Amino acid sequence: MLSKITLGVGWALFGLGFAARAQTTELPTSPTGTASTGPAVELPSSSHSAFQLKYGTNYGQITFFSSTPIEDIESQNQQVAAMVDLVTGRVAFSAPMRAFHFKRHLMEEHFHENYAESDKYPKATFSGKLLALPAGAKLKKAPQPVEVQGFLTIHGVKRKIKVPGTLEIKDDQLLITSTFAVAPADYNIEIPSLVRDNIAKSVDVKVLLVCTQLP
Repeated sequence: MLSKITLGVGWALFGLGFAARAQTTELPTSPTGTASTGPAVELPSSSHSAFQLKYGTNYGQITFFSSTPIEDIESQNQQVAAMVDLVTGRVAFSAPMRAFHFKRHLMEEHFHENYAESDKYPKATFSGKLLALPAGAKLKKAPQPVEVQGFLTIHGVKRKIKVPGTLEIKDDQLLITSTFAVAPADYNIEIPSLVRDNIAKSVDVKVLLVCTQLP
C-alpha cells in the first residue's frame, strides 16, 4: 500500500460520499468477527498525548446500490481521503463527488448534473468520533464492531448521524468498514417526479478504508 500518504484534507475536512439517514435512535452494530488467536494491538490511554496512533489513506472506497423496478443503480468512488486517530477516536473523511462513477455514462451524467449537483457541491464531508473504543482497549486482528457519530455534510446539508462499522488490524494496516442506509431526501436531493416512483427512497452504502499508519 502507501508508504507515504499526502492527504488532501485536515481534520476540518471530513466526509463520506453519500449520506446516512440522520437518526435519534441508535443503529444496530455489525456482528463481531471470529475471535483472533493472534496478538492484539494495545491502545494507549488518550491521556498519553505524546503517543500517536494515526492512520490514513487517499484511496478509500465508497459504493452505493439501489434496486429499482427499471434497473439497478450502482456507483463507486475510489478517491476517498480519510484519517483515523485511535488515541482520540477522531475520524475524518472527504470524498469528491465527481469521483462517483457508474457503468452507464447517461446515468452518471444525470447523477452529477440533476441530483447531486456535483459542481455546486463538489465534496461530501464527515467529522466525528469512534464511540465504542474505550481507552486501553485491545484492537484485535479480527473485525471488531464500533459506532461512529459525527456531522455529515452533503449537497449543502449538514446532519448529525450515527453509523455502525468495524475496525481490524491486518498486515500492519487498519481496515475500516461500514454499511448503512442512505435517504437522499434527508439531504435535499430532489428526484424528478417522472422517475420518482421508479427510484428507491433509500440506497445501501458500503465503505471500505484500508489505511496505513501515518508518521
